[in-house]
Amino acid sequence: MPAVSVITPAYNVAPYLADAIESVVSQTFGDLELIIVDDGSSDATFDIARHYARRDPRVRVFRQANQGISNARNHAMRVAAGSFFAILDSDDMWLPSYLERQLDVLSNNPGCDIVTGNARFLGSALDGQAARPSPDARGEPTLARMLEDETAVFIMSVFRRRVYEVIGGFDESMRTNEDYDFWIRAAIAGFRFCRNDEPLGRYRRRDDSLSAGERRMLQGILRVLEKTRAAIEHRPVELAILDSQRPRFETELLAAEARAAIEEHDFRAAGERLDALHRLRGGLAIRVAGMMARWTPGVLSMAYHLRRAHLASRATGQRATP
Repeated sequence: MPAVSVITPAYNVAPYLADAIESVVSQTFGDLELIIVDDGSSDATFDIARHYARRDPRVRVFRQANQGISNARNHAMRVAAGSFFAILDSDDMWLPSYLERQLDVLSNNPGCDIVTGNARFLGSALDGQAARPSPDARGEPTLARMLEDETAVFIMSVFRRRVYEVIGGFDESMRTNEDYDFWIRAAIAGFRFCRNDEPLGRYRRRDDSLSAGERRMLQGILRVLEKTRAAIEHRPVELAILDSQRPRFETELLAAEARAAIEEHDFRAAGERLDALHRLRGGLAIRVAGMMARWTPGVLSMAYHLRRAHLASRATGQRATP
C-alpha cells in the first residue's frame, strides 16, 4: 500500500498535465500513488495521463463523464489506498521535496491532521511571487482564522486519511470554493491544521477573465458562509466572526459585478451595481463612476481599461524589482 495518494482531477489540461505528473513522479518521497481522474476532457488530457500510467505503475488513471472538480476529487479519494491524501490540481506543480517536507511536519506533530503548504505563482503579473506569506505570521489555521481570512488554508495541502473518512468528500453541488468548504468542515469536526509556509510548489494563475472568476469566487464564499452558519450556531465566537464577514463579501461582490458589467459593455447593470455600492461604501469616485455609466459609458469604459492596464503594469514592475 502506498503511504500517500495524490489526488488530481483533470479537465482539458493537455498543455499542463505532463508538468504536473512529472513533478509528482520526481518527488524525493516516492512511496506514493498518483490518481488522475479525467473528468470528461475533449482534448488530449486522457491520452497524456494514460501515457504516464504505462511508464510508471504508481500512476493510476480513471475516466468519467464531466461532473465537476469535486466529483472527480471524490472519485479519486474513493479509490485511493494511501494513509495520507495530497491535493494537486492538474495545472499546478510541486518542487521535488514537497511531499517529504509536508510529511515531516505531520510526523513531527502527531496531533496535526492537515498540513497546508505554499507555492509561487506560475504565470500572470504575479509570476514568481509567493501565493501566501513566507514567513507566515498568521499561526495555525483554526475555524476562527479561516472565517476571518479565507486564504488561511492553501489548496496544496496534505491530510490524514481519517479526515476524509469522518467528514466525507468535497461538496459536489459547489462549482467553486469547494476547498474552502472542505477545510471549514474539517475544522468544525475538530481536526487540527498545521502550516508549512515554505513555497514548495508552483500555482498556476491566469489573468484572463479575472472579473468573471472573481464573481464566481465571491458567490462561492458567500454560499460557504451561508452553509457554515447553520453548522456553528452553538459556537458564538465563530458565529460572530462569520456574521461580520458577510457584509464585506457582499460589498466585494457588488464591485466585481460592476467591473464585469463594464467589461461586457452592460452599462445599465454597471450603473445599478455602482449605485448600490455607493450606498454601502460611499466615496466620490464610485458616485462619479455610476453617473458615467449612465451618461458617458464610453468614457467610463476607457477609464476602466486604462486603470486596469496601469495596475497590471505596476504589478509587473514590482515583480521585476529585486
